[in-house]
Amino acid sequence: MANREDIRNIAIIAHVDHGKTTLVNELLKQSDTLDSRKELGDRAMDTNDIEKERGITILSKNTAVKVGDKQINILDTPGHADFGGEVERIMGMVDGVLLVVDAFEGTMPQTRFVLKKAFEQHLTPIVIVNKVDRPGARPEEVVDEVLDLFIELGADEEDLDFPVIFASAMNGTSSLSPNVDDQEHTMKPIFDAVFNTIPSPVDNSDEPLQFQVAMLDYNDFVGRIGIGRVKRGTIKIGDNVEVLKLDGSTQSFRVTKLAGFIGLDQVDIQEAKAGDLIAVSGMEDISVGETVADPAHPDALPILRIDEPTLQMTFRQNDSPFAGKEGKFVTARQIEDRLRRELHTDVSLRVEDTDQAGAWLVSGRGELHLSILIETMRREGFELQASRPQVIYREIDGVQSEPYESVQIDTPDEYSSTVIDSLNQRKGEMVNMESVGNGQTRLTYMAPSRGLIGYSTEFMSATRGYGIFNHTYAEYRPVVRNWEPGRRNGALVSINQGTTSNYAIMGVEDRGQMFVGAGVEVYEGMIVGMNARDNDISVNVTKLKPQSNVRSSNKDQTASIKTPRIMNLEASLEFLNDDEYVEVTPENVRIRKAILNTAEREKAAKRRKASTN
Repeated sequence: MANREDIRNIAIIAHVDHGKTTLVNELLKQSDTLDSRKELGDRAMDTNDIEKERGITILSKNTAVKVGDKQINILDTPGHADFGGEVERIMGMVDGVLLVVDAFEGTMPQTRFVLKKAFEQHLTPIVIVNKVDRPGARPEEVVDEVLDLFIELGADEEDLDFPVIFASAMNGTSSLSPNVDDQEHTMKPIFDAVFNTIPSPVDNSDEPLQFQVAMLDYNDFVGRIGIGRVKRGTIKIGDNVEVLKLDGSTQSFRVTKLAGFIGLDQVDIQEAKAGDLIAVSGMEDISVGETVADPAHPDALPILRIDEPTLQMTFRQNDSPFAGKEGKFVTARQIEDRLRRELHTDVSLRVEDTDQAGAWLVSGRGELHLSILIETMRREGFELQASRPQVIYREIDGVQSEPYESVQIDTPDEYSSTVIDSLNQRKGEMVNMESVGNGQTRLTYMAPSRGLIGYSTEFMSATRGYGIFNHTYAEYRPVVRNWEPGRRNGALVSINQGTTSNYAIMGVEDRGQMFVGAGVEVYEGMIVGMNARDNDISVNVTKLKPQSNVRSSNKDQTASIKTPRIMNLEASLEFLNDDEYVEVTPENVRIRKAILNTAEREKAAKRRKASTN
């Protein structure tokens, strides 16, 4: 059977911050794709505001570069395992992968995760060792690490003979030599490796149509748009086709619009054939994994397998005293509709009803996965509350099991003992410990996911901000009994509603660390700080200095308070205990107790204490 030598379909996979999106930028710049007058910004593929701010890829996106009369379709994938669903569903759209690895950091936990998914699909790999100009770069050692990882993950024998390109995406240079002095301002070695190594798609365009939706987009004019690869056959505008639904039913529709991808743009096309990556419009209701087929030959492709969520949180309608003052969408119906819409595009997410009105159990792949959803909703104008993340337990072979994560930590040598002690307390098991030079120690652990909830803040404090903490889901193991991790410090909780004052905070701040400064609106039950001890304390942060007519001959001293600790969304979620919620609005992130009334909360605490004794 003939092949289409004019195109190649590849995905770029890498760990967070290894330069994957920057590399895509250079491939676009140094190809025959863009108009010479068009300026391409930094990390142009990161189109989402949160992606730009955080410097990470969250959503899979596709582009295409022209190299002479040939075309390379490229899928840019997230590097963080929390967005693994974005990686898993696009692997069936490509025939090979570019694995980008940092020349200093080498292979990381997320590298292992995405590479494993690629090998499960038998995709052909090309390795790009990036940042070879970075101080401390060790490109040849990193290649050996990649080879060891390939062997460990069970790569096919032919995959072990992978081509290696050494590059500096930031500078737009590459070469086949690990010597940084041999770098040239060109991406030609990468283009050549793609056309020489990655298999070309089979040209079976004369067979009945099969097209599988891997990603979804939406347009107000044409509705839902299915993005995927034409597996076989040809599809044209005006064709009557059939959608083979996930539940086994079928639905007919007429193709109203087709689009291909060139550079950063979608371009209208009249038809597409086997091997093309396209966007199809005209389907009112279609989901990821469903097959679009010829009505005369309704053959469904295998449903995309996505790993199950490992973490869950309760999302609730905001019922604090400040509810409805800052948000545009505040009702339970609006929040539920938004969560249901998210299910259309995020295949790793689960949303379940609870026995409480205005509350839903939302399950995802990790803290970052769920916090990005909350942050996105917040920016859209939603108000909501979220509980402390909890792991999802499963029964495997009759044994209750919990998720474990592979942890890799790089820390200055002087902090390694502190990090080891903290991970041991969280029931982590050390797998390896080695010196990587430059005064750095690399620790590899297996740790229960519930022990890592809220750990990153403690880790950054323990390493004075110099440590690097990476973790990714590994497997389920039997539950660790008689142990429940949690916050070691109690909370400072406001006993009334009002505006905080300098005078009141000065009387409280010796108790611990404040989260609010003066002039902040608070309410009863709102957490305003962290206690230095392990118990909660109810405090008054709104009282004013007593006024009198007596004047002192001495000049009043200006009262000053310590700078409060700013609690962003991630820090707030990490801080939460089981009896607390984070309140999220477009303007503020607050932490509160589930029971706001001070007297009722103290009674409930006494009852809990009595029941455990």
